[in-house]
Amino acid sequence: MDNKGKSDIKIKQGAYQYFKENMGIIIAFIVLFGFLALNPITMHAFLTSQNMFNVLRQISTNMYLACAMTMVIILGGIDLSVGSIIALSGCVAAACVVRHGMSIPVSLIMGIFVGLLFGMINGFIIAKTTIPAFIVTLATMDIARGFAYVYTGGSPVRVVSKAWQFIGAGYIGRIPVPVIIMIVLLIITALIMNNTRPGRHIYAVGGNVTAAVFSGISVKKIKFQVYAYSGLMAGIAGVVLASRMYSGQPTAGNGAEMDAIAAVVVGGTSMAGGSGKIGGTIIGALIIGFLNNGLNLMNVNSFWQYVVKGVVILLAVFLDFVRNNKK
Repeated sequence: MDNKGKSDIKIKQGAYQYFKENMGIIIAFIVLFGFLALNPITMHAFLTSQNMFNVLRQISTNMYLACAMTMVIILGGIDLSVGSIIALSGCVAAACVVRHGMSIPVSLIMGIFVGLLFGMINGFIIAKTTIPAFIVTLATMDIARGFAYVYTGGSPVRVVSKAWQFIGAGYIGRIPVPVIIMIVLLIITALIMNNTRPGRHIYAVGGNVTAAVFSGISVKKIKFQVYAYSGLMAGIAGVVLASRMYSGQPTAGNGAEMDAIAAVVVGGTSMAGGSGKIGGTIIGALIIGFLNNGLNLMNVNSFWQYVVKGVVILLAVFLDFVRNNKK
């Protein structure tokens, strides 16, 4: 058999394994999509191309966070700081344009760098100490949010520039720019997780830290890299969201960390660490996005939307618990 034939067999086996592992959430997504598509209340508005692109645009910033959060949770950690980093990154980027007269590309890079910096701080402390990631990122969540309020004086930093608005509200053809960025980041994350040594090491550390150490894996290095990547994704989400809202908002990203964790958990990644796929996270984020969209189209009270989302997350965690107990 030639190399092409072996490659085709490997791809088919990988696809079969993926569908086997994610059959539950795939069925859940199909049922949800079918319900919204066939429901007389939602069908006319739901199936339009405009609504589909709107949903993809709305979930794009959550998907940026969820890409890194998948790695963090597979590692056996958690990152609660990403929502606050979104606010600080967006405010810094907007202020660089308005207050400091920097060009828009440089300002966007500065905002992203702030996110990366906070991610590196998280990673350094978590890697070098035995302080739980929950406590470290809870602290940096407050620090980043506090800096956002101090830096802006609690007021939005508005940017009235067409070039600024392009990255968050612009289009390339008919496709929103945030969606294109989302696709690129998903590809990069999938390649890192599936085709690189650090990606394999993330699974090893999350599965068994002691075994990973005896295998010669630098656990500290992997933790640092994963949390730095999480900060980077939050920085990108921050500048995209600030561009979309035409301003840096110190209140932006409130609860974003919970949405990202929800997408990852609903997507089948185990909170115990060691298992999960970016493909599952994509489906999880789509389920959360279409669920929110469907509830809005049915004019469900926003308060009840929180209840429904909470029930979905609890159900996903319960299924993860059942799955782990069967192993």
